[in-house]
Formats: sequence, structure tokens, C-alpha cells
Amino acid sequence: MSEALLTVKNLSVDFHTAGGTVHAVKNVNWSIAPGETLAILGESGSGKSVSANAVMNLLDRPPAEIVSGEILFEGRDLLKISDEDHRALNGKKIAMIFQDPLGHLNPVYTVGWQIMEMMTAHGRPASAARARALELITRVGIPEPEKAMGKYPHQFSGGQRQRLMIAMALMLKPDILIADEPTTALDVTIQAEVLSLLKELQRETGMALVLITHDLGVVAEIADRVVVMNSGEIVEAGTARDVYHNPRHAYTQKLIAAAPGKGDIKLLDDAAPLLLEAKKLNKTYGEFAALKDVSLTLARGQSLAVVGESGSGKSTLARTLLRLETADSGEAFWKGRDLISMNARDLLGCRREIQMVFQDPTQSLNPRMSVYQLIAEGWDIHKLMPNRSERRARVLELLEQVGLSPEHADRYAHQFSGGQRQRIAIARALALEPELIICDEAVSALDVSIQAQVIALLDSLRQRLGISFLFIAHDLGVVRDFADTVIVMKSGEIVERGPTRQIFETPEHPYTQRLLAANLDPDPDVQAQRRIILSNG
Repeated sequence: MSEALLTVKNLSVDFHTAGGTVHAVKNVNWSIAPGETLAILGESGSGKSVSANAVMNLLDRPPAEIVSGEILFEGRDLLKISDEDHRALNGKKIAMIFQDPLGHLNPVYTVGWQIMEMMTAHGRPASAARARALELITRVGIPEPEKAMGKYPHQFSGGQRQRLMIAMALMLKPDILIADEPTTALDVTIQAEVLSLLKELQRETGMALVLITHDLGVVAEIADRVVVMNSGEIVEAGTARDVYHNPRHAYTQKLIAAAPGKGDIKLLDDAAPLLLEAKKLNKTYGEFAALKDVSLTLARGQSLAVVGESGSGKSTLARTLLRLETADSGEAFWKGRDLISMNARDLLGCRREIQMVFQDPTQSLNPRMSVYQLIAEGWDIHKLMPNRSERRARVLELLEQVGLSPEHADRYAHQFSGGQRQRIAIARALALEPELIICDEAVSALDVSIQAQVIALLDSLRQRLGISFLFIAHDLGVVRDFADTVIVMKSGEIVERGPTRQIFETPEHPYTQRLLAANLDPDPDVQAQRRIILSNG
């Protein structure tokens, strides 16, 4: 390896909170050379983003305190330079793209102005900034670049916003690009395109790429080396291939074992009674057809996955079945009763039997209610379990069932990580003992080991209680492990359906084949072979 471009030495970072001091990063060491891709792999709270934010001088101090260490770039310790010197470096020499582009793009300025600002803030003329912005917007694959310059962030898809963030970060041709979970919420095809774009730009510019991720598939696809972090410490380091095939630390072994897509494929019980049947559902928004003649059946104990890219109609289907959206035409029967024409009283009774877990628990959990109140709320609505001590005992039982502790009952949603909030949402859904749970991307934002635990929990509930699942997901590895039947949607239509084994091993529709080809395997050798096959057409 050539001489390091950036070196982090013995970095320790504490956060001083009302509940005490959190040792977020402990004696961390890593380096990166020109043209190299280093992945920092770990789960939420492992400290991977904290060390990167320290490089960019983005830590709020206080509550953060850099206790010890050095961050060396071009012979200077970045922890000892002034804020003004940092501003001169950030963007010009070291740039960063974030996980949530919508949260980091200003909603009141056009994207063209924001991208140009990267140059104008460093004293470059507006004319040169505009020419460079147009060049990069074109390069990252945004259609109609001139028009795109005048649009606002909300007018782009998630994948396009991430591409715009990449364009912004590359405006001043930085030596190092730090990408913090850049593809976590993206569809598999969009994720593949963004990673391919990053690799192409890296080859063109020779920049070093620091990739922060919890996704082993992303590591297999793009990383040269990987450092694995757990509880603020680096527990393992090496080439991506060595770390995957010869993990030495128990935590790394646990991460690899939890990677989805390697388990046994489940078989459908054809004898199970029918619970839900939808016939020719249609839903339009203006001139946009979100659902086009969608039909499906779901049996007791069945796990039916609905896959497809953003905008394919997956969530609209789920919301229409729950009557959160009103179908324009078609029928939907729950145990023989028509959900579409059902009156409000009967619908309330059905909603006790059909529960939904939404993609974003931050949005679906009331911040003013404690965890106990959130889980018990359904009992108030349906006038169930009036005995308060029984309620309390059942809430604690549900929390333990989803892997949380009894002391969590009196806390509030903002006091938990994203994965923990999703567990609370699942506990709330289970409180009413439903017969069907609709999961709308319920595990997409979870760390790999938490995701594996939640999937194991849902599967055990399916087996023990006979609960059925309508499982909306874009992670095909999770679908392969959990579902016994798969429906593939594109542009509001079902283009393919069948048993999981058939869909994954002998897909017929070109769209299904494209989705499967874009799915990343955690094994670097398998992923390298896939790249060869894809490059050969």
C-alpha cells in the first residue's frame, strides 16, 4: 500500500450527557491511501460515524470531547488546526456525503445554488461554479441537468438526491470522500448504480473513499480494506476478503452469520385456510396509476413478500388493504368480508386483527407517549384488558419478546435507537394478538444483527401463533430468508409471483432478473464473480 493520505491515531471521543459519560470512540487507529476504499463496518452506536465526524470537525463540543489522539493529513494534525483552517479543508480536500440527503439539503434553495455554493464559498467565481455544477450533475446521471439546477430537493427521488449530494461533494475535486451510509435506504438497483458511480468517479479522480456502513454486501462490492468497530473500538481489520472468510473476533463472526440470504428457503403450507383475498385493486393519484388490477391471496401462517423499487405500488397496496387509502375499484376480502365496502364499526374490529408496522418508527410512534402508553393504546381503543396490573405485566412481557428490557417501559421513543424504536412498533402491533401483520419496510433501517433477530422473532411468531405476514421489502436477502411466497411489482402491476425458491432460482420476468442481479452478496468472492458476469452482459 502506498503512503497514507489520512491517518487516525489513538483517537478517543467521549460524550458527556445527563446520564453520565459515554465513551463513544476508544483508541481508534485507521489510515487510508490515495485511490483506496476503506470500509468502516459496524452497527448503530459502534462509533464509526463519530470518528469520521471528528475528521471533518463536525462534532458538537460540548457534549463531545476529544480525549486523545491525532488525525494527520498532509503533515498536519487536524485536531490542532483552527476552525477557519478546517473550513478551508472541508469540501476542498476532504468532502462528505451523508445517509439522509433530504435532511442535509436545504429545502428553500435550489439544488443548483447549493451545489454551486461549494465553490463560491471557497472564493471561486459563480460562472465557473455553474459550469462545474452542470458538468457534475450530468456526470452523476441526473436527467435534464439545466432544468435540474432550478429544482428543489423535494422534487427528486431518494436515489437522485444521493447523486446530487455526490455531485456537491466532488465540486472541488477532494482528495478524500467520506460516505456515511450512502445507500442504506435505497432500492437494490439504485444502490448498485450509486456504488458503481462512486467507483467510476474514484477511478477518474484517484480520490480515497472512506465508506461507513453496516451492510456486508456493500463492503463486498466496493471495499479494498475493512475495519470492524464494536462499542467504540476496532475489533478487526484486514482486506475485505480476509475479514469475511477468516474472521477472528466473535463480533465479526456474529455479523457475518447474521447476513441475510444464506438460510433455508421456506415452503408454503398449501392446506392453510385463506385469510385475505384481493381482486383487481386499482388506485390512481391524478394521472398516476399507483395500482393496476392487483390481485393476491394470503393464507393463515403464510409470509407473502412484496418486492419492487420505490414507486412500484408496494406501500399503496398495503395502505389500500388497510383502508388507509381508498381503492378506486376492486375488492378485498378479509375472512370472506369485503374490506372495501365495510362500515366504520366493522372496520375497527378488523383492524384489531390486521396490524401494520411502518417503515419509519420515528414517524409512527407518538413522541409524547411513553413506551408503556404506546403499547397499551390499542387496548384502550378496543376496550380490552381493563385490569391495570395485567396490562403492565403484558407490556413487560411484550418488551422482552421483542428483545427489550422491562425498564424501557417508562421511557420515550426519542431515548432509543432506530432499531429499538422498530422493536417497540412491533411490540405495539403484537399487543392486539393480530392474525395478520403488514410490515412496510419494517427492517430496512436496522443493523444486520438486529435485523436477523427481528426476522427470527417474526418467524417464531408465525410458527407458534399462526400469524400471517404481508412483508414489503427491498432487501432481497431478507425476503429469501423470511418469505414462502413472493410477488414482484413494477409500476403498479404484479409482473411475477410464485414460491420463493422459484422466484430466486428461476425468475422469468426481466425486471425480476434485474432486481436479483443488483442484489449484493456479503461474500467478496461471490460478488466479484457477479461483477464479471454483469460486465459480460
